[in-house]
Amino acid sequence: MSQVSIGVIGCGVISAAYLKNAPRFEILNIKACADLNMDAARARAEEFGIEALPVEDLLADQIIDIVVNLTTPDAHIDIDLAAIAAGKHVYSEKPLAVASANAGPLLVAANEAGLRVGCAPDTFLGGGHQTARQLIDEGAIGKPLAGAAFMMLRGHERWHPNPDFYYKPGGGPMFDMGPYYLTDLVNLLGPVRRITGVSQSGYDERVIASGPRQGESLKVEVPTHVVGVMEFSQGAMVNITMSFDVWQHKHSHIEIYGTEGSMVVPDPNKFGGTVQLASGGEEWRDVVPKGPYADGEFRGIGVADMAHAIQAGRPHRANVELAFHVLEIMEAFDRSAQSGQAIDLNSTCQRPAALPTELPAGHLD
Repeated sequence: MSQVSIGVIGCGVISAAYLKNAPRFEILNIKACADLNMDAARARAEEFGIEALPVEDLLADQIIDIVVNLTTPDAHIDIDLAAIAAGKHVYSEKPLAVASANAGPLLVAANEAGLRVGCAPDTFLGGGHQTARQLIDEGAIGKPLAGAAFMMLRGHERWHPNPDFYYKPGGGPMFDMGPYYLTDLVNLLGPVRRITGVSQSGYDERVIASGPRQGESLKVEVPTHVVGVMEFSQGAMVNITMSFDVWQHKHSHIEIYGTEGSMVVPDPNKFGGTVQLASGGEEWRDVVPKGPYADGEFRGIGVADMAHAIQAGRPHRANVELAFHVLEIMEAFDRSAQSGQAIDLNSTCQRPAALPTELPAGHLD
């Protein structure tokens, strides 16, 4: 196994997690970072001992094999296309794009160039979610019939110093946190065929609660409370609620109900967590997560998996088809809410391959 050279574009908050975790995977060699704000790039470069470059120079650097795109959602497609045009594979933060129509040219360009596109989230590769996947595949709850998913909180303006994009197109609870939940559900149950949804905005404005802009008001431009039902191709029906309007609640993150039992799945924004299983008439019991990625923070594992996949000639798990399907699911909730009708999805995808249970730490094959 030889190392794959990585360049990071976008040096905001999330970049620290990727750069910190990269050494966990010996296949990854972070060479440089870039940002429109060179001060931000230089600060990250100094922190992690890498080179700071202007965006154009990083894209032109022949050493870089994969560009990791950590820009804001409205810039994802432009940077992805620029990376493909520069002859590089690209892995983007979620969501893939703010609209599926914008993502179409990326899929075409990557296919024509013979280059890989990956996309976060990669938390479904964590031990908690892979354990849940294994239990479902082994029939621990029988055939999955239904489920429920909840992500409800008061809003990121309570802690984020610059939360503007959470309340603009491409933001909101569905586009911000939906990718974690939907990607994990597709990992567990396969693709979705139809969506029904309703939505609303609980507040017209939000007030920043911390940082130098504390007290500043933001206009809300997207729904902040989304409720819907997903009909999966394999037959299960799962209801989902995503909200920035809720102070407190007592729901689990994800529950799956089958013909032979029920399952509680850990937080899909985390890699570990305990799976709970109740088979038949039994009481709930905890299932210890399996595999090397069950305890800790492994954000960036999707990049490592893509690097391994490129060398091995296999599909990578956090792939563009999965990300595109999740993007269309999120859009369909809004389309359904506006039209008052169920929406049949045009896209589909394969369930990503499960991780082998006996992997050495730092490896994906």
